Amino acid sequence: MNVMKIFLGGLMLFSHAKADVSFVVDLETGAPIEGAVLYLKEQRLAFRSDVNGKVELPEKYNSSVVAVFSKNYLDAKVELPIREIKLKFDDALMNEIEREMAFTRADTLRGAQGAFRKNNDLLFYDLNIRVDVANKYLSGWNTVRFEMLENSQRIQLDLFQNMQVDSIVFAGKKIGFTRAVNAVFIEFPEMLQAGKIAEIDFHYSGYPKSDGRFGGFTFSQDSLGAPWVFTACQNIGASLWWPNKDQQPDEPDSMKMHIEIPADLVDVSNGRFLGKEDLGDGFVRYNWSINYPINNYSVSVNIAPFVHFSERFGDLTLDYYVQPYNLQRAKEQFKQVVSMLACFESKFGPYPFPKDGYKLIEAPYLGMEHQSAVTYGNGYQNGYSGQDWTGVGISTKFDFIIVHESGHEWFGNSVTANDVSDAWIHEGWCTYTEGVYVECLFGYEESLRYLNGYKSKIKNKQPIIGPTAVNRWPTSDQYFKGALFLNTLRHVVNDEQKWASFVRLYTEHFKCKNIFTTDVVNFFNERLDRDFMPIFRQYLYEAQLPVLQLKFSKAEVQYRWQSGVSDFNMPVMVRTPAGNQLLNPVSEWQSVELNGVGKEDWQVATDLFYIETQEL
Repeated sequence: MNVMKIFLGGLMLFSHAKADVSFVVDLETGAPIEGAVLYLKEQRLAFRSDVNGKVELPEKYNSSVVAVFSKNYLDAKVELPIREIKLKFDDALMNEIEREMAFTRADTLRGAQGAFRKNNDLLFYDLNIRVDVANKYLSGWNTVRFEMLENSQRIQLDLFQNMQVDSIVFAGKKIGFTRAVNAVFIEFPEMLQAGKIAEIDFHYSGYPKSDGRFGGFTFSQDSLGAPWVFTACQNIGASLWWPNKDQQPDEPDSMKMHIEIPADLVDVSNGRFLGKEDLGDGFVRYNWSINYPINNYSVSVNIAPFVHFSERFGDLTLDYYVQPYNLQRAKEQFKQVVSMLACFESKFGPYPFPKDGYKLIEAPYLGMEHQSAVTYGNGYQNGYSGQDWTGVGISTKFDFIIVHESGHEWFGNSVTANDVSDAWIHEGWCTYTEGVYVECLFGYEESLRYLNGYKSKIKNKQPIIGPTAVNRWPTSDQYFKGALFLNTLRHVVNDEQKWASFVRLYTEHFKCKNIFTTDVVNFFNERLDRDFMPIFRQYLYEAQLPVLQLKFSKAEVQYRWQSGVSDFNMPVMVRTPAGNQLLNPVSEWQSVELNGVGKEDWQVATDLFYIETQEL
């Protein structure tokens, strides 16, 4: 599902609307700049350049001045319309950690939305595989249905180069292909016209890699020696084990999975279970139907001698699959699922995938947010592997993995980042959901304590938004700083009812959509009637925190923001014995009378606003 729209807050500009095209390029080399932000301040609208540097700006904004910024380039302002926007690279702006990053052709082929990905729109996958557990071998095919968006004879899919492409079949005949690292370029015998719906069968086989943070595709055993096979391939890539369009902007509208495994084992995959078939050769086929768009890395198989139990949350089916020897522990620990769902539905709206149901599946690693098939390996204990994760005595009161990984059903699986560089849209929001859950159970003050406990994990050494159009997972600050950024935004809004309504509206508006940070900014601006761009730019595009500088005298305190963003402005609360006071600092000095309050009693609310303070 390739969303051919530009989101403008609650409005949507469809591709047939009249627009002028601009290209953002490097001043010296003329190379396109992907991920540049064009901001119409008066209209509070942000746009983002694509991999070709291209931006479409509605004609009605002609004669407007647009501000342009991009990582490692000097800011610019230009008047519309303009065909080419040239930005000057400034080495001094490079983040020192990002300076040391080196990217390969494989990173670009995976990360960029190249021409032979953009020219088609995924509609449907039908994955059929046999898992030969004894030989640690996969074979099968994926039927890929897509609609052409442009006239072309070529599309790009992906499969790791260690896996064999057995054949690609189109219209009943084998067709040609070429391979480049892990990319597969499929050559059609005729020009496929824009609007044509086509289908191929991609046959493949091989020994998949056990790789990546959680294992990729792993053939393992449990403590009793029984087979335990699983997938967990976020970042490393789903094309490690099955052929697909391995990127985030485009997802199939739906999918089916048919997994053949030894008859004494059980497969649990995504979506709704359709039943199993005995194949008569010692194997059975498990059939699953996914009724919603799905991220590639969320597609999963989990194979073990699982036992199953279930319950319901209203009309939503809850299915649990665990090792037989952990059944009683699971029945006790998984009681937390209902309270988690009740909290999240009250705060974020209905569970996004009701037709597929919710599953929690035991795994031999910590866990992963596989859509409608969340994996769990927290050892049937509270905390994060039993640890007090934020260090303030709250984490051990609930099961971190159940809460965090299930939060991704709303943030990551339903609302998905278009580019990996914007992964805070998954991880920042989902880490924030932990604080929301704490608030549901233990109240607002405990939620603040929990979220502020994450400060010790934040480095503030890299921007949360990392390099674009490459397969590079951003800094871990996207989790912890991302959550505190959202907590800050909550208190910038400073209206609990408005914030609560806004968050529910956000998840509903972007449900099952793939978005950029610019879409988030536009939605905040429109729905909350404020220019949030300077705040977003400071927290997401800059590494350091804003600093509230203070000068105390006997009668007053002077204050101003020191920030890497020239027009940064954000309210901040101060607590005094006389009550709370809201200040509106900017980059110029302002002052407020102390009215007899001592410096030690004039306290900036750094638990509500994630900032630094500096007394001069």
